[in-house]
Amino acid sequence: MVLPKEGDDMIKFSLRVWILIIALALSLLAISPSFSDGVIIKSVEKNSSSYDEGLRPGMIIKSVNGALISNMADYSDVLREIFNDSFEKKVSVNTDKGAFIIFSASEPNITIGDKPKTKLKMGLDLLGGARALVQPEGVLSNQELTDLIDVTSNRLNIFGLSDVTIRPVTDISGNKYMLIEIAGATPSDIRDLVAKQGKFEAKIGNDTVFRGGEEDIKEVCRFDATCSGIRSCSPQPDGTTVCQFAFVVYLSPEAAQRHANITSKLKLDPGQGGRYLDKKLDLLIDDVLTDSLLISEGLKGQVTTEISVQGSGVGANQEEAFQSATESMNKLQTIMITGSLPYKINIVKLDSLSPNLGHEFTKNILLLGLMVFAIVSLIIFIRYRKIKITLSVILTMFSEAFITLGVAALIGWNLDAPSIAGIIAGIGTGVNDQIIILAESTSRGQRSIKERIRSALFVIFAAFSTIVVAMIPLFWTGAGLLKGFAFTTIVSISIGILITRPAFADIIKKMES
Repeated sequence: MVLPKEGDDMIKFSLRVWILIIALALSLLAISPSFSDGVIIKSVEKNSSSYDEGLRPGMIIKSVNGALISNMADYSDVLREIFNDSFEKKVSVNTDKGAFIIFSASEPNITIGDKPKTKLKMGLDLLGGARALVQPEGVLSNQELTDLIDVTSNRLNIFGLSDVTIRPVTDISGNKYMLIEIAGATPSDIRDLVAKQGKFEAKIGNDTVFRGGEEDIKEVCRFDATCSGIRSCSPQPDGTTVCQFAFVVYLSPEAAQRHANITSKLKLDPGQGGRYLDKKLDLLIDDVLTDSLLISEGLKGQVTTEISVQGSGVGANQEEAFQSATESMNKLQTIMITGSLPYKINIVKLDSLSPNLGHEFTKNILLLGLMVFAIVSLIIFIRYRKIKITLSVILTMFSEAFITLGVAALIGWNLDAPSIAGIIAGIGTGVNDQIIILAESTSRGQRSIKERIRSALFVIFAAFSTIVVAMIPLFWTGAGLLKGFAFTTIVSISIGILITRPAFADIIKKMES
């Protein structure tokens, strides 16, 4: 940053250059690069031993039972070795927030991921996952859309999906949407849990016994093997395998009384040896029958708050059947807990993004960035034949990109493909502005170097205003899907006009004076 000048040993930094240095330092603090090992806890299941003992999302696991954890593979290997049987174990989890002791017969009910190396948040284009643009039917107010987002978020979180981002977006016409992004998920996860209202009802004949949601259902057993899980798997004559699941639902006193009133009117079914009532408990999701449960004769007219819900999953082999049964059970439990969505919705656009493509994209972007830096630097050097000018251009390009990333880290902005394209566009605009400054500063005329650079900065500011005006409509175009590009472009060129361009102009002024 210190440039020699004829007649002086060193050039003092101007105020604008100091502002650039301070901005770079603050950006480094915001990005906070880290080289420590560990895995981060992304979510912790409530009402689990892990949650009760104090584990919380955001904690960094350093070791488990003394074994160092560097990445997700280490964590999986250690837990596989610990839980190699069904006996209860003492597990010591050491985190950056302290040590926690958990007693469990199965792996902790937490979702983990590799520890981020920086505070930069990556979007689905880089991490992989699923994205859905969802439109509610009818016209909703802002508060109604907020309620819909809250219920949807609760449903996805309860289902066990981590890294869920749901935000409202509006297109140019004023239509309101939800943009749902789930890292590591598949389109079917979103389609099954979001595309339908998920209305759950348990009926006996035409009478509703209870519905999904807190009004009728007080608790659903989920992670306790004594009251929830896959109970049996058996091969079928057609070569497939069927796995049965069961879990307990705890009803409200009102729903339990409703069950007693309805069953008191039923008769015993002679075809079942008098052991069951002559009607079944039908389970319906969105008015579609999913299962029918026999009602024991001992429940006739009884006020019971405990109901066992059963179902099954089918697959070509036991592994597929087990997975199908688990997914069906999780979906049914989720809808029972959250109830139905308050409004009908339609999926307008559904995308699946591969993490492998994201890694390739990141690698290609870095390679492209290095190539652009090299080509631009070579062209500048060939044109002006001065290494100091070339280094100044390179420093300014780097500074602009780095400060933009610092702003993104500071405000928690997700960097996706459009956002990175915006940074690249900002760098391109910056190089163009630097060339204008160089052209004016090296031109020969009667004006002073100060006047020439002032003229260049006026042209640059006019171009900046035009770009900002052009970017603003992109915040709403495509229901906000191009918002990342517009935002990072504006941030990048704003950083240039306020910080890097003035500093670059001062540096060139010193060189040419």
